[in-house]
Amino acid sequence: MEDTPQTGSLGAVSVTPGDPWGPVEVRERVGSTNDELRRDPRPWRVLVADVQESGRGRLGRAWTTTPGTALAVSLVVPVPTSGAGWVPLFAGLALHRAVAEVAGVETRLKWPNDVVVPADGERKLAGILCEWTPGGVVVGAGVNVDTPRSGLPLDTATSLRACGAPGVERTALLEAYLHDLAVVLREDHGPFGPSAAGYREACGTVGREVEVHAPDGSLRRGRATGVDAEGRLTVRTDGVTSAVSAGDVVHVRPR
Repeated sequence: MEDTPQTGSLGAVSVTPGDPWGPVEVRERVGSTNDELRRDPRPWRVLVADVQESGRGRLGRAWTTTPGTALAVSLVVPVPTSGAGWVPLFAGLALHRAVAEVAGVETRLKWPNDVVVPADGERKLAGILCEWTPGGVVVGAGVNVDTPRSGLPLDTATSLRACGAPGVERTALLEAYLHDLAVVLREDHGPFGPSAAGYREACGTVGREVEVHAPDGSLRRGRATGVDAEGRLTVRTDGVTSAVSAGDVVHVRPR
């Protein structure tokens, strides 16, 4: 029998992330945190919600949570030095670091920014959706924090609780994520600077055999060889290397 998850409200705690972030806006229930910020995309806004009624992930996938057991946060950042294509990658890097700091769980990044747990069959712990607006980039992140394994929507998903780290405070994870993202953006000195290097080091896709499911329905298989100056994944197939800017990348497990 699994322990009962903690379901305390985020609204009970004041989160003060400090410069450059504005005050954290906390809502009990919204349709989508990303949609809320897209209506007023002022840089450095932060919005969290206990419940998202119409949350979504990359490629239009629905993202559902058990109320009170996940971190659903959206924020707005300006386009960094490396370019808009790096925002999803930098957000993934910051979340990867925050999870290690707060929960002690080792993760890797599946390009562009799925946070997966190698020790739990590479199940997905968190995902990130970025949407571009005239005011900046809206970055939405969803992390399964205290969801018991029986409450996860898919067998390919995991949570900090399911990984052996129960009782992690969502507010602590939020503060670490905001701090780490501010550091990553501040240390962004171009596509081969410290932040980009940090992403490449954390990315578990590079060096793997992958299948790339493109938005047009085509499928390509090859070896991921790196991340280029625009943040695209480079894949070598039959001696030819090409760059992937969008699509679903699947790690092919060794036989």
